[in-house]
Amino acid sequence: MQDIVITLFTRGGCPLCDKAKEVLVELRVEFGFTLKEVDIEESDDLTELYGLMIPVVHIDGEEVAYGVVNKFDISNRLREKSQLK
Repeated sequence: MQDIVITLFTRGGCPLCDKAKEVLVELRVEFGFTLKEVDIEESDDLTELYGLMIPVVHIDGEEVAYGVVNKFDISNRLREKSQLK
């Protein structure tokens, strides 16, 4: 079974990003996914793409949340992914 990968697009000084990371760290205990954090300020393309949306969460490359990240929604997505793998 391949591990689920969650990518959190973020930037420094972003309170919503900090809260999103807290949610994902809590969920990682239950679901055991790999969490990758990407600072959008390291790429002009990512800054242009996500600058007004951060934090942005991808699960296995699919954008599933942005702005206020809801723990319940992410948990449901992870449950669905876990059943498919």
